[in-house]
Amino acid sequence: MGSKKIIVRLILVLVVLSVIFLPGYSKLQKLRAERAEQNKRIQLLKEHNEKMKTELGKMQDDPEYVEKKARNKLGIVKKGEVIYRRGTSHVPE
Repeated sequence: MGSKKIIVRLILVLVVLSVIFLPGYSKLQKLRAERAEQNKRIQLLKEHNEKMKTELGKMQDDPEYVEKKARNKLGIVKKGEVIYRRGTSHVPE
């Protein structure tokens, strides 16, 4: 009979410990997953930041690059240029 009581008490202790620690473990796993997602986001933002630094450097140092970007974005043309778009052309006045 003594060994049965020990086994029952041991099972009871294991159940109590599971009830106490299992929610905390689940929360820990959730936090680890969130941290991994945040680390991915940080890495993507760092890469984007580096691209923006490179772009800024080009814009500060290369007037031709600035002209090219402005012309592409704003559709600015020089006098006498011909713009070709989708098989059509337009001669500015």
